[in-house]
Amino acid sequence: MEKETTGRQHIPDKVYFRIGEVSALVGVAPHVLRYWESEFTLVKPRRAASNQRLYRRKDVEALLLIRELLHNRGYTIAGARKFFDRRDFDLQEFLQNHSDTDENKATEKLADIKEELRRIQQLLALKSLRY
Repeated sequence: MEKETTGRQHIPDKVYFRIGEVSALVGVAPHVLRYWESEFTLVKPRRAASNQRLYRRKDVEALLLIRELLHNRGYTIAGARKFFDRRDFDLQEFLQNHSDTDENKATEKLADIKEELRRIQQLLALKSLRY
């Protein structure tokens, strides 16, 4: 299966994810995911006939954003809830506007540095030929 990148995580190209898979993708314990479900209306997993939670891609993306807000940006649960409760907040629009992640920026910067190092190497090689 093809993988797609959202944020810093690779989300497999699947329709539904079980709680263990989502737990591994998001990097938190399953009980934390269940707690976040109760705190954030944005996350609404479906239930299978066996009553098992089935998360969709948008749920996983929302959970990754919640984790980013709580763990990396220092938001509290209440603060993150306010972030999502804004009238103009749209998860898909937010993800599209913020798809240029730090990882992509770092990759581009590394490519620029490598190119500059190649130029320097060529200049040094030319100077050594002159002497």
